[in-house]
Amino acid sequence: MRLNRRVPTIEPDAVPHPPYASERNKTVNLSTSPFPPIADYAFLSNCHTAALIAPDGSVDWLCLPAFDSPSVFGSLLDREAGSFRFCPYGINVPTARTYVPGTNVLTTTWHTPNGWLLVHDALTMGPRHGPDLVTPHTRPPADDDAEHLLVRTVECLDGAVEVELICEPAFEYGSESARWTLVDGDGHQADGTTGNGQTVRLSTDLSIGIEGGSAHARHILKKGERAFCALSWADDLACPTDADDAAARIETTVQFWRNWLARARIPDHPLRHPIERSALTIKGLTYMPTGATVAAPTTSLPETPGGERNWDYRYTWMRDSTFTLQALHYLNLDWEADEFMQFVADLEPNHDGGLQIMYGIDGRRDLAETTRPDLTGYQGASPVRIGNGAYDQRQNDVYGAVLDSLLLHTRRSLHLPKRLWPLVQTQADAALASWREPDQGIWEARGEPRHYVSSKLMGWVALDRAAKLAEIRDDPKLQQFWSQAADEIRADILAHGVSDRGVLRQHYDTDALDASNLLAAIFGFLPGDDERLKNTVDAIASELTENGFVLRYVTDETDDGMSGKEGTFLICSFWLVSALAIVGEMRQATDLMERLLRIASPLGFYAEEFEVARARHLGNFPQAFSHLALIEAAGRIVLAERMAELSL
Repeated sequence: MRLNRRVPTIEPDAVPHPPYASERNKTVNLSTSPFPPIADYAFLSNCHTAALIAPDGSVDWLCLPAFDSPSVFGSLLDREAGSFRFCPYGINVPTARTYVPGTNVLTTTWHTPNGWLLVHDALTMGPRHGPDLVTPHTRPPADDDAEHLLVRTVECLDGAVEVELICEPAFEYGSESARWTLVDGDGHQADGTTGNGQTVRLSTDLSIGIEGGSAHARHILKKGERAFCALSWADDLACPTDADDAAARIETTVQFWRNWLARARIPDHPLRHPIERSALTIKGLTYMPTGATVAAPTTSLPETPGGERNWDYRYTWMRDSTFTLQALHYLNLDWEADEFMQFVADLEPNHDGGLQIMYGIDGRRDLAETTRPDLTGYQGASPVRIGNGAYDQRQNDVYGAVLDSLLLHTRRSLHLPKRLWPLVQTQADAALASWREPDQGIWEARGEPRHYVSSKLMGWVALDRAAKLAEIRDDPKLQQFWSQAADEIRADILAHGVSDRGVLRQHYDTDALDASNLLAAIFGFLPGDDERLKNTVDAIASELTENGFVLRYVTDETDDGMSGKEGTFLICSFWLVSALAIVGEMRQATDLMERLLRIASPLGFYAEEFEVARARHLGNFPQAFSHLALIEAAGRIVLAERMAELSL
């Protein structure tokens, strides 16, 4: 299907499931591994934390109460680290899984030997009632906020279906089993508590039985009958009172997401659906109390199957900031953009005034990395890491990301807040002081520091954007000073960062390719008709790809401090789409975009990497960077098509 053709309408079949359940979401998994494929997970969010739900209906990942808290359900990383299932008894393969359109509310349709069952899952949102005592806000709270509830409802659509509930928390990344206590006379509520006093409440209209660290229930539903269960970690452990209340909370959550999406500017274009799903994903990865955005809701999903390239991504990277702002402003989501910039303004800088490459979602600086040898890791990939040791690396690209974000936001809002100007000055000064120094580069290589071209490029971005911000502030002296510094960096890159064949190098001491140099197109370092840019884009497209998908670099040519081969990087493939559009290769850009859309997960998500040989997603999931790059690439294609229409 070409991107500029109308998508044909497919008539629904006669199977008795809701009109928004889509047969295209069925996948075939013939693996004998007890771990589901990464791409088969569904994603739920309440903008405080996230849950991943396996195809068999098990909640395999949930950290409470925030994205970076210890897991309560951790079967994603160890099959004995906790799970929560509410599904037909004895049936593991659903008929269809999809989202209620325009939301992060999951629906799953099940066909059993005796009937049909529909399940709704949501981390619920509702009207705000007073301050949030579970995850306190530093940003002004909105009208709606997280209820700190996971709500699950079931409805028998036809026949009779036996429903089973198994809730088996394992707190602190699987190290502590719950001690359950029934807390009501009817046996419909139970508290799961650990030795250190953490408590969750399970509520259901089924009768709960306790078996060790598990809470169980079973019941046969007939056509038209409903049931619910809910897990609460709210301050007062409040839960739905009955099935009607549970359904109402899910409906309120549906309206929350739809009302939010209605504010977004989404083009009427065949790319509309992936843009909407990406927008919902980015919003779902936003930490509402502070305005931060996590790179992914998971830790230690492997970039190399069974290998050691396993990282904790539940933090905020400064380099993501400019792509986040680009996407939010493109979608007309200015409130979220402002929240994120206020979070950045609140961050504590280093001693030199520059910002770290990453921070905790609450703004904390220390993200010291530890490992969990007690966890097997996803499909045996170890170590499982908590924290990220790269937080104190020198990465000189961070200043450019922050200043590009500030310029984007200032131009959009037509206002540079007084509290942000000192940030402009400190980041520009830090870029000036560091751009000549080697660093670990954008990919956080754990080898020797190098003069990476992409880091120099982002140094140019920093001073170029600082000069433009000084112009907006009407400070001609600083504008000239920073502009001259940007010109100096540009000259240095073109003198030392271009190979004899006219292609941008990975770093000054090699002719190896690096996909990060596609940023030269995206950030306007070179114009689209510059031969060096065209040569770089062409070389990456032809020499740094596997079956058309882009690698970050060739691991045999790069000292990244790790062993093992990695998959193609999805963000780099989307960057290539954007770069091809910028240099005028629209046919190649749309061809690659279509291929990328075809490898999305069954529910429309992207991990960090894609292993071409086995056609599977690798790395933490869903990955914000991948979805941000999708929105950027889609915007380039839509813009090019609209401009072509104007030239007719």
